[in-house]
Amino acid sequence: MAPVQDARHGEGSPPITNNGSNEEQLHKKYRVTIIGSGNWGSVAAKLIACNTIKLPAFHDEVRMWVYEETLPTGQKLTEAINRSNENVKYLPGIKLGKNVIADPDLEHAVRDANMLVFVTPHQFVEGICKRLVGKIRGDAEAISLIKGMEVKMEGPCMISTLITEMLGINCCVLMGANIANEIAVEKFSEATVGYRENSEVVQRWVRLFSTHYFIVSPVQDVEGVELCGTLKNVVAIAAGLVDGMDMGNNTKAAIMRIGLREMRTFSKLMFSSVKDSTFFESCGVADLITTCLGGRNRKVAEAYARSGGKRSFDELEAELLQGQKLQGVSTAKEVYEVLSHRGWEELFPLFTTVHEISIGRLPPCAIVEYSEHKPNFSLVEGSAQYY
Repeated sequence: MAPVQDARHGEGSPPITNNGSNEEQLHKKYRVTIIGSGNWGSVAAKLIACNTIKLPAFHDEVRMWVYEETLPTGQKLTEAINRSNENVKYLPGIKLGKNVIADPDLEHAVRDANMLVFVTPHQFVEGICKRLVGKIRGDAEAISLIKGMEVKMEGPCMISTLITEMLGINCCVLMGANIANEIAVEKFSEATVGYRENSEVVQRWVRLFSTHYFIVSPVQDVEGVELCGTLKNVVAIAAGLVDGMDMGNNTKAAIMRIGLREMRTFSKLMFSSVKDSTFFESCGVADLITTCLGGRNRKVAEAYARSGGKRSFDELEAELLQGQKLQGVSTAKEVYEVLSHRGWEELFPLFTTVHEISIGRLPPCAIVEYSEHKPNFSLVEGSAQYY
């Protein structure tokens, strides 16, 4: 990636394409609010707060909306975060930055912000957006770090699209091989920002997130980047099942390869604009690898397989994730709804089998039995003819 120019330097910067004069834009300061405060949301707050302090284009203070909880000590979570400067429940031991302010009032948190970072479980986004209608600034821009999608009567709806349609604002996406706890301790990592047209906006997001240990690259392919981040959680469930049955690395590698193929085919069927090159970015194959090796979906699926399918994913989620949400099972269900509606189950045997295992219709060992099917991917290769 070419070096990103700081907002204070004019040379090499992309042209200003927002409303208003160039001079107004160059002197405008941006205020950031993070909507969500779980494990990944807290890490995002740390990354952003580090940069808003240093970069003159941004206000120092970063608001983080926190769904209020009462801790076992009786203390409110927001109070604990603001007192200790760390999320004691979801990211203990990591200082977020003294310019991060936890706010339990959603409307108050977003009131003055013109850069909104969405990072909540995907099933909560629609409800949050309903609460925000008419409550945000007219010049606000959004970015989604959320891996999931909504399925409506008319078909699948990406989270970035949901945010844009409900709030009337542009929404980029950030996805990548990003296990939050590793980034929290500043281990080297990469991410991909997907955008549509405005290069000035995407460069602002790149500046906001980039650090010496977290390298962010822009890609003009919102749907491709977002679907990579969404679908890899389904493949991670399959990888965890393989681990739980001690099938070995050869089997796991095969599952990951076939999963990547299904990710690519599904994405291109849904959106003909999706680029093949996107799957070679951090949001694609890299995120798939890291999630299948060490993510929460893999972890819970392994436990499910070791129980012989006798303990539910909901039970294991509550036991193993300390309040974090499992995305792969719900995403597998949403993907299956799309497949069954279009009669595509046999085209996507891995996706279909993950769903059927997760609801108890098939045993965990069925994850490798799907190979008896012979999907004809040439029917859909590189096209969106069935959409």
